[in-house]
Amino acid sequence: MNGSERIKMAAGEWYTCLDPELEALRILARDAVFEYNSLPPRQRGDVGSSLKSLLGAAGERARIEAPFHCAYGFNIFLGDGVFLNAGCIILDTAPVRIGKGTLLGPNVQIYCAEHHKEAAGRQAGLEIAKPVEIGDNAWIGGSAVILAGISVGAGAIVGAGAVVTRNVPPNTTVVGKPARPVKRG
Repeated sequence: MNGSERIKMAAGEWYTCLDPELEALRILARDAVFEYNSLPPRQRGDVGSSLKSLLGAAGERARIEAPFHCAYGFNIFLGDGVFLNAGCIILDTAPVRIGKGTLLGPNVQIYCAEHHKEAAGRQAGLEIAKPVEIGDNAWIGGSAVILAGISVGAGAIVGAGAVVTRNVPPNTTVVGKPARPVKRG
């Protein structure tokens, strides 16, 4: 593993998050998110200027309700008409792509980082970043958690409070902890 920790993170290799370059990027994100979350609602509009410059991309009419939190921001790509309700957290150590027309309920959490399985590795800050992709017109219910490396297909529904540990096929509804497909009667 050669290169900076940021390069390792982007390549999907083990890296240490206890790195000055990565910490500086997280501080930039926290500052931009704080500015956005502190604006009066009428001044936020769609994705506000403090977040637009931070995010990888934000389509037309993409909207993020405050409060919002992300790790870096530059790995978040929102399609047209995406809506993130209040309290969403995206820990974007890898790309997070959310397709057009997709809705995320309040307090949805998306985690791209997996920590090392051994205590010594965790103490050293070792992580590996895995991308998350959510297709067009999906609906992610409130307080759902989507884990690293997961793909949620277009038109899928993730029930409120579900913990998504496996890929969700298009036009499938999943519920529970861990999330499982709902059987059709």
